[in-house]
Parts: sequence; structure tokens; C-alpha cells
Amino acid sequence: MSEINRDKYVARCPFCGGAEIIEAFQSAYGAVSATSNRMGGRTLYHSICRKCGSVVRSYVKEPEKLLKKKDRQEIE
Repeated sequence: MSEINRDKYVARCPFCGGAEIIEAFQSAYGAVSATSNRMGGRTLYHSICRKCGSVVRSYVKEPEKLLKKKDRQEIE
């Protein structure tokens, strides 16, 4: 994992109260794919407390891209 930037959505660690949250990412074998669309994996991002190391949030950017193109068009 590599440090990217401070996460805007988590202000404090719910486990230790630490205020320094770093954002890291997990890709390759840790990529997230929808069960119906296993070919297009997305990078998984984590917000991690720098004080205790707890993962306080995990998410994918642009979750709509987990859907197949035809399913995305139905939502729009």
C-alpha cells in the first residue's frame, strides 16, 4: 500500500481517537469486481489510522463502473 493523501470523510479513528488518517490503495489481486462482472475490477481504497493502523473505511471510486455498460445506461 502506498500513501496518497488525507481522507476528507473520516475525521477521527473510532478505535483510538487518532486524528491523522491516511489514504492507501490495494489493487491487482485485491481489486473489487461485481459478482455479475468479474472482468472489470476496481481499485480498493482504504482510510487507515496512522496512530493504531486500523482500517476505518474502505471504498471504490466510481462504484457505478462495477456495473456492466448496459446496466449503467439503465441507471442514467
